[in-house]
Amino acid sequence: MHLLVVNGPNLNLLGKREPDVYGHTTLADLENELRNVFPDIEFSFVQSNHEGKLIDALQNTSANGIILNGAGFTHTSVALRDAVASIDTPVVEVHISNIAAREDFRHTSLTAAECVGAIFGLGIQGYHLAVQFFLSRKSD
Repeated sequence: MHLLVVNGPNLNLLGKREPDVYGHTTLADLENELRNVFPDIEFSFVQSNHEGKLIDALQNTSANGIILNGAGFTHTSVALRDAVASIDTPVVEVHISNIAAREDFRHTSLTAAECVGAIFGLGIQGYHLAVQFFLSRKSD
């Protein structure tokens, strides 16, 4: 199984930016943790602060599934939503923080309706749960 993990703007600052909201785990820590916990899965990782690079990653992947944390673009980007809608690869949306408990503008996800599911508010564990979801689909 091959999974693409796509992280949007400012997630390159994980571990440094607002640790009270996002924790102390860095993006490199997260990537290494997923590889170590799920050694039988081939992971590809993309992080960008640029919307077009995220869209290109979604459209050009050969992965079996995508874990998407669109970060701030989740709430603003019709283009990212349209990219998710235009591909056949299943996408699970993940957010580290509980977007429903934050500022009003974060309550709306433009991309979630085009995903097979969404996980938010469970910290880094949300990525693990998304991987487990894809593993459970493989055995169905």
